Amino acid sequence: MNASFLERHQAVKDALGIIVFVICVLIGTLFINAFIFRSFNVEGPSMEQTLYTGDRLIVNRIPVTVAQLQNKSYVPKRGQVIVFKNPQYVPGLGEEYIVKRVIAFPGERVVLEDGQYTVFNDAHPEGFNPDELSGENLQDKYTSGEVDTTVSDDTLFVSGDHREDSYSKDSRNGLGLIPYYDVIGPVSVRIFPFDKIRTF
Repeated sequence: MNASFLERHQAVKDALGIIVFVICVLIGTLFINAFIFRSFNVEGPSMEQTLYTGDRLIVNRIPVTVAQLQNKSYVPKRGQVIVFKNPQYVPGLGEEYIVKRVIAFPGERVVLEDGQYTVFNDAHPEGFNPDELSGENLQDKYTSGEVDTTVSDDTLFVSGDHREDSYSKDSRNGLGLIPYYDVIGPVSVRIFPFDKIRTF
């Protein structure tokens, strides 16, 4: 009985095994990044004092994947910290992905005056402070600027947590509203620095 080619050439067999393993790892990594979770580094001061430059975040892709399987748009919760693709991104210039906090949804009126956000909707015609839902004690934080806008369909109004002056470019001051389809997902965990690991 003749031995097969691979049995006679063990080096070729080992090389093919390594190639198959590498391909499986690459496919697995792409699958995880696309459908389960992704990792991002924070750059800049826009989310201080919640997040800082160098923080490493895990973003949960599962809710986005489930929504897509149901042919729906993923809609985060108010007050959640999310990562999204920068709608103004130009390759080689600026950040491709941005982290901010969700303030308001389609059809809601957002007013910023006297340093505070107020959101008006059908459930709260008298208005409410969206920062009370963040869990980060932001309701007393001063927010620079003036805004009076209604959020358009299939978009989000977002804000950084460092809101004085121009530390955060967000829906108040030049970033604009964020389309649902640009949302990567909600931030789930800060995994680095190790002494500041926390969930969101």
